[in-house]
Amino acid sequence: MPTPPVIQAVPKELHTAGTWHPAQDNRTMPVDNPATATPLCHVADATPQDGRRALDAAREAQHAWAATPPRTRSEILRRAHEIILSRTEDLALLMTLEMGKPLAEARGEVTYAAEFFRWFSEEAVRIDGGYATSPDGRNRHLVLRQPVGPCLLITPWNFPLAMGTRKIGPAIAAGCTMILKPAPQTPLSTLALTQILTEAGLPPGVLNTVTTSDAAAVVEPLLRGGGIRKLSFTGSTQVGRILLAQCADTVVRTSLELGGNAPLIVFDDADLDAAVDGAMVAKMRNMGEACTAANRIYVHSSVAEEFATRLTARMAALTVGDGTAPGTDVGPLIDAAGRAKVERLVRDAVDRGAKVLTGGELPPGEGHFYPPTVLAQVPRDAELTGTEIFGPVAALFTFDDEDDVVQVANDTEWGLVSYVFTRDLDRALRVGERLETGMVGLNTGLVSNPAAPFGGVKQSGLGREGGRVGIEEFLEYKYLAVPVSARPGS
Repeated sequence: MPTPPVIQAVPKELHTAGTWHPAQDNRTMPVDNPATATPLCHVADATPQDGRRALDAAREAQHAWAATPPRTRSEILRRAHEIILSRTEDLALLMTLEMGKPLAEARGEVTYAAEFFRWFSEEAVRIDGGYATSPDGRNRHLVLRQPVGPCLLITPWNFPLAMGTRKIGPAIAAGCTMILKPAPQTPLSTLALTQILTEAGLPPGVLNTVTTSDAAAVVEPLLRGGGIRKLSFTGSTQVGRILLAQCADTVVRTSLELGGNAPLIVFDDADLDAAVDGAMVAKMRNMGEACTAANRIYVHSSVAEEFATRLTARMAALTVGDGTAPGTDVGPLIDAAGRAKVERLVRDAVDRGAKVLTGGELPPGEGHFYPPTVLAQVPRDAELTGTEIFGPVAALFTFDDEDDVVQVANDTEWGLVSYVFTRDLDRALRVGERLETGMVGLNTGLVSNPAAPFGGVKQSGLGREGGRVGIEEFLEYKYLAVPVSARPGS
């Protein structure tokens, strides 16, 4: 099968100090299409030496880049925003081919990704400081904001374009240089983004892109070596813990957006149409392969049957297929391991007494497909209650008491997001404040927005991305003490 033109157009090499070049020893790795389980192409497979070369380039460029006028940094981001939007169709197709999501969702991600660049282009020129008089009047306190320095940005495969712009945007705006390491499953979107930023005028060495199949070997020496001053990672909690330990050696500043186990709570007074709509968004966005996906759906017993009937009808009506095919609602999962995990979790729940209302069986044929599935009467000891499903499986539980459901919802090591559906404003605010998550969707299944702070508590991570605070993660405070003598004769 011929290689699609959008893939041919993407550079397949590493990008260091403004140049594209092969990996050491010309190493390459395959990029597979999850809809067919066959390779799309091969890209450079970096070694630790390639990683060090990227770090050298970032460190060499840091001083000049930090001194670049904020307006210059802002305009680069704005140009990149416009280029991304002008190439929506190509970027969406590229993303669908390497990741699997339907084209309609991929187009939405392109718009979402571009908005991070527009948002942070506006933040670049609003980095402020302070000037104050000390309480005793003898000193002036001058506060500056300066870039933290060279950053290592590690992005996941599930939102390959948006997670790149969400990290790159504030780093550029703040004046930081970067090493960007995408997930090995989805390097093409990142390579295309690197190409766009180069076209937008980003100077050599500011963004250095390293694709590799051996992240541990490339990343660890960078974090332990002392040259990296900031890590921003989105991925699993397990890997996040490892990276946090590696950062401890040289006290690297960290932002970690890790796993989730999101509860979605439907109270007896909820608008069921809104609740079902919200559950579909919170569960099925990106085929359920999202850290924000509703992992546990708790429905009040008085409306549980009606909710399950409506949700099952919606899920069963979805069309599963290749994301590039017209009419596809649900694409493939990312790889064989991801599908095997979903299958195992469903089998465990059924073995413990859960009832399959739709789906639940592996389809024949090629690709990593799994059908939209609804499980009712799921016991609370099922493995999926404490494990991210990361697939199109809606697990339904029932409850009768507000205090009980809040306690159960909070009974997890994660705390990224939760969802609450109720028409009672007092209850919405009361429950929203009690839930131990960094974000709460009230009568909505979508919380992600470039203008809002995204992040979690507990083992869902550290720091926030997006919003007015997003740039704070890439800036340091510097305080200058300035003694001022009293006026003569005073």
